Amino acid sequence: MDARAAAATITRHATEALADTDLDVVVDGVTVQEAGRRRLVRVLLARDLSGLSPDDVTSTVQPLSLDEVSEATRSVSAAVDTCSVMGERPYTLEVGSTGLDRPLTEFAHFRRNVGRLLKVSRSDGSTLEGRLLEAGPDHLTIAGHDPLPLADVAKATVQVEFSSPERKDA
Repeated sequence: MDARAAAATITRHATEALADTDLDVVVDGVTVQEAGRRRLVRVLLARDLSGLSPDDVTSTVQPLSLDEVSEATRSVSAAVDTCSVMGERPYTLEVGSTGLDRPLTEFAHFRRNVGRLLKVSRSDGSTLEGRLLEAGPDHLTIAGHDPLPLADVAKATVQVEFSSPERKDA
């Protein structure tokens, strides 16, 4: 089985294994790579947004905890072993969240990052930086800026912050 077909099979089985959790397998978030005699299987997860009201565009979404990723790793590992997609060949499984370096490209990505500091490159070449206050299906509201149509976003990334904006230093 080639890597693309293996990834599709793993995606299906991992999604089924995580059905009773509030975690989703990220679209195109499963990869299978050759690594010498082994294969490296990466499965990226994100918080499920289906429990949010469609009208809710401002509440924050909690990031994945280490305990959730650990439990998901056990479930995904069992699912991959059971479906035997990897055959007899040894593999290494990595399960985790998408990480800060992954560009935000669709509504769900922005919705999961309400409250975070973003750097946004617009289609016209301009950039803006600020805290994402609201992520609607067709627009973003970034602190200090007019609402931005999602269609005008060329690229967006979460910026690393070493202290929470809620913390007040005495």
